Amino acid sequence: MKLIIDDANPDTIKGLYEYFPVDGVTTNPTILAKEGKNPYEVLMAIREFIGPDAELHVQVVGKNADLIYEEAHMIRKRLGNNTFIKVPVTREGLKAIKVLKKNGFPVTATAIYTHMQAFLAGKAGADYAAPYVNRINNLGVDGIREAKEIHDIFRNNNMATEVLAASFKNSQQALELAKHGVGAATISPDVIEGLVAIDAVTHAVDVFIRDFESFCGKGTNMLNV
Repeated sequence: MKLIIDDANPDTIKGLYEYFPVDGVTTNPTILAKEGKNPYEVLMAIREFIGPDAELHVQVVGKNADLIYEEAHMIRKRLGNNTFIKVPVTREGLKAIKVLKKNGFPVTATAIYTHMQAFLAGKAGADYAAPYVNRINNLGVDGIREAKEIHDIFRNNNMATEVLAASFKNSQQALELAKHGVGAATISPDVIEGLVAIDAVTHAVDVFIRDFESFCGKGTNMLNV
């Protein structure tokens, strides 16, 4: 399962890249608005840092297919060919996905709440389909189960589309999808940090260091012992 950062702050992204084996960055209009700068200024800084080959997912704002297509051209022109165009799965969105795929754009179908939305996005040619796990939960449906079943629909119908699960509350949700073999998950920085923020691990490391220093001396390690 690919691990993708769901954030648009360049400094936060750099910090996560330093420590975690991540595969790219996803953004949306709400995340970009939080940065308080021109969206392209933020996105170009992210692209410059992650490089031309890493996945960068950027969402359109237009509601009709023609405007979505024009936005996609501008996004790719400014951010490179390996920039996935995020398109909400509406009636117009499905039309846009079909046209974009015919013209060689990588596409992430987003704002997915139902199996049928995901299935139609796959039929239209989307590379990824992004179900909103926690937002689905808030509707009284099991979001993790929904994402797993969408993954199974793609495999059972021989579709190349992968699940890009989004909207997580905790690291356990990401683990459940990793065990099921979904293609990717886009996760906020705090949840990514939570993947290794385990008190028992911290305690074990502290004990190892204490025992070593009690025998070899304070401040010693395998360089100076």
